[in-house]
Amino acid sequence: MVDFEVVSLSEADHPEEGDTAPDFTRPLVNEEYWEDTSLSAVVAEGPTLLAFHPMDGAFPTTYIWNEYDDRGFTEDVQVVGLSISSPYEHKDLLAERAEGARLFSDPAGDVAEQYGIEHDLDGMTGVVEPRPAVFLLDDDRTIEYAWVASEWPAFPEYDEIEAAIDALV
Repeated sequence: MVDFEVVSLSEADHPEEGDTAPDFTRPLVNEEYWEDTSLSAVVAEGPTLLAFHPMDGAFPTTYIWNEYDDRGFTEDVQVVGLSISSPYEHKDLLAERAEGARLFSDPAGDVAEQYGIEHDLDGMTGVVEPRPAVFLLDDDRTIEYAWVASEWPAFPEYDEIEAAIDALV
């Protein structure tokens, strides 16, 4: 059994449903390669689930991506993750799970800060990662659904995500 304490997080000042998701450019990793790509270029391809997650290898990340895979979210929308992990670590995650997804690499945590969802890691001075968060975007980057963790660890409301995807597509 994993031994951890649930911790309440400070309130996040994040984009809400109806807002336009902030644009950014970061390395976007797939099974074969990575290249700098903007979020606006991704969402221009169609509805997109933008999933912020803890660093690769952390138990919440494994659980989150297993659930996305089991529910087949990539069959209905593009699914792109984002964490502080490097492209090399993302390649390993994609080899193990996150089938059909792509992953943005944001080692400095700048995108999490831009979205107002940065989380200082306990006991790791200067290390910031995004708290778990999900934004369902239409092809204009309008946020159709938003969920942001208010405690650590926390997991997205998967049934709500599924319903929002069904309503969008």
